[in-house]
Amino acid sequence: MTETGIALVVDDSRVNRLVLTRQLTGLGLEVLEAENGAEGLEVLRAHGDAIDIVLLDVIMPELDGYETLAAMKADEAIRHLPVLIVSGVEELDSVVRCIELGATDYLTKPINPRILQARLNASLAAKRLRDLELEYLEQQRIMTSTIERQKTELSRFLSPQIAQLISSSEGETMLAGHRRQVTVCFCDLRGFTTFAEGADPEEMLGVLGEYHRMMGDAIIEHGGTLEHFAGDGVMIFFNDPIAQEDHVERAVRMAVSMRERFGPLSAGWRKRGYELGFGVGIAVGYATLGRIGFEGRYDYGAIGNVTILASRLSSQAAADQILVSQMVVGMLEDVIEVESVGELTIKGLSRPVSASNVLGLKTRVPS
Repeated sequence: MTETGIALVVDDSRVNRLVLTRQLTGLGLEVLEAENGAEGLEVLRAHGDAIDIVLLDVIMPELDGYETLAAMKADEAIRHLPVLIVSGVEELDSVVRCIELGATDYLTKPINPRILQARLNASLAAKRLRDLELEYLEQQRIMTSTIERQKTELSRFLSPQIAQLISSSEGETMLAGHRRQVTVCFCDLRGFTTFAEGADPEEMLGVLGEYHRMMGDAIIEHGGTLEHFAGDGVMIFFNDPIAQEDHVERAVRMAVSMRERFGPLSAGWRKRGYELGFGVGIAVGYATLGRIGFEGRYDYGAIGNVTILASRLSSQAAADQILVSQMVVGMLEDVIEVESVGELTIKGLSRPVSASNVLGLKTRVPS
């Protein structure tokens, strides 16, 4: 089956255009036509954003295929479009010339339908991938430009106070490295690997976009520091770079809030056939924090056993579970309702670790 899209057929022969149009529509493509290269360029410049592939004859009046191809590749707006040369000219020199000018492939008439379909599939798939890459790069460009222009845009991921601290002299000292007790929270999706194996890139990006927006809102509301997004995996820590006396409680309240918000998301995905769950791991302990990376690409991160423990708890959490370490339970016994899940063997730690699942938050009685 051929990928859907719009093809432009440029050929001075009405019969040839009719034959190609029938073949292309039979493969599921919409077709636009042009009688010569000059007319083809006009169509491309008017509708280039909608066209996915061009089938171009070589011998034509006014503007032949070579000139048309050269003009296309010189035009920034349409040079990326794949061009299949469809010609009765079989000379090797013509083939070489077209490929050197930027043609994707060269097919000689009469065209074998199976070869045409294979060439179309390859060209359309390559263009679709390029479109996704351009879309991603444009999103990155917009984000980078915005951050450079306005530091407050960091609040999309960090609180404004953190953005100000990082750009201050005190922040520079902290970036160099320091040790502090932090609460670390890891979150990821159950079933995401299976989903990703069968999902189209657009579906996966759509699901991740909805998931990340939900996470980002909760992180900002509770004053967390986002260390990174890595697909469905998210790491957040509390009590750094700004000190928070209630950092353990903030982390748990954030996780509970995320779990509640995940319900409607999950229900919507389930209607579309996506079975995804939400798991969290939370631990508290000392870590070394500061600048991680290299010149031109730095992150602000935390390193220590507490991050390992939180990550491993997240990995072992079932859908809708928020697994917390024993220290978290002891520090929040008046705040959270929990059920023990017993001792877990944690990779990277020599002894089993007691863990509990957070059932919910206790109702506080007014004093």
